[in-house]
Amino acid sequence: MAHPAKKQTKHSRSQLARLRKLCRSLPETVEVEAWGEPTFRIKGKMFAMFASPDTHHGDGRTAVWIMAEADERDLLVQAAPQQYFVPPYQGKSGWIGAYLDESTNWDELEGLLREGHRLRGEKKPRRA
Repeated sequence: MAHPAKKQTKHSRSQLARLRKLCRSLPETVEVEAWGEPTFRIKGKMFAMFASPDTHHGDGRTAVWIMAEADERDLLVQAAPQQYFVPPYQGKSGWIGAYLDESTNWDELEGLLREGHRLRGEKKPRRA
C-alpha cells in the first residue's frame, strides 16, 4: 500500500525546494517518493530523506535525514542538539537528522549531503 504524499506548509515547501536543489546537484541523484516523503538516492540507495513536520519523521519540525558516519553524527548531535538529532529507524545505522529552519547552516548541510551521497555511492569490496 502506497503512503499518501504529506501535506507541506509554506515553510516546509521552501525548505524542500532548497534541499532538492542541493541533492539534485549531486551526480546520479534520483528523487523517489517513499513513505509519503521525498527521498534522494544514488544507484538505488537512499542517502537523504525529507522529513515533513506533521509526521513522526519530522516530529513537529521540518527536517532531513542524511546517511552519515556514526562518529560524525554523535559529534554534531552533542555539539548542536538544537540543530541535529538521531532520527528514528535509521539512527542506529549512523544517520543524522538536521532541522531545516532559519538557523540551518546550508553550507554545512551541503557538506553532510555530499558525504552521505559519497558513502552510499561507494562500491563495497567483494569478499574473497
